[in-house]
Amino acid sequence: MSSSNDFEEIREKVIENLKNVFDPEIPVNLYDLGLIYEINFEQRDAGLYCVIYMTLTSPACPVAGSLMEQVRLVTQAVEEINETKVHITFKPRWTNDMVSEEGKEIMAASGAVI
Repeated sequence: MSSSNDFEEIREKVIENLKNVFDPEIPVNLYDLGLIYEINFEQRDAGLYCVIYMTLTSPACPVAGSLMEQVRLVTQAVEEINETKVHITFKPRWTNDMVSEEGKEIMAASGAVI
């Protein structure tokens, strides 16, 4: 299970799950908002360990804890992953330039402004 192809398939499953987690104030999922910076894997004796580095649209985000927990839960829902750790970082600082094209289209259609 340690080949890069296996990890890429698992990464796609993680991304698919992350696209079900939304910022409560913006109608775009966290992945398309550009809030997920890194998805890393490490094979350990206990199984596959996933580490996610993410940011928030604002350091004062009132739902930071619940968003981190949602990210952890949907990542760990991927069958191959045994443990997940989520880290918040503000480097680089998030900007609306990080929103995917799909995310920008959703925002434009809904009238959302960041």
